[in-house]
Amino acid sequence: MDHSKHTPLRPEELDSATLQGANVYGPDDSNIGDVSEIHGTGPNAKAVVDVGGFLGIGAKQVALDVSRLNFMRDENGKVHAQTTMTKDELKNLPEHRA
Repeated sequence: MDHSKHTPLRPEELDSATLQGANVYGPDDSNIGDVSEIHGTGPNAKAVVDVGGFLGIGAKQVALDVSRLNFMRDENGKVHAQTTMTKDELKNLPEHRA
């Protein structure tokens, strides 16, 4: 996926309404998870990412600072994120507990 044509989100767009459900892509552009929750707003927010599992079953929830994810919109307006972390690195993070 060529992210060079995607529009980065502005800090005021980093909220639950915009980010919830966004796909998260790893360094090799494979889909490694989905944003299930956002705690807070703006650049200091935390994103809870469901990683692993199949159709939401068996997924592990991990929390990341939004600053570790590069949120953007594609040509169709769909929000997604890119991270330098691999799926295995995300799975090795502590599990998020609500």
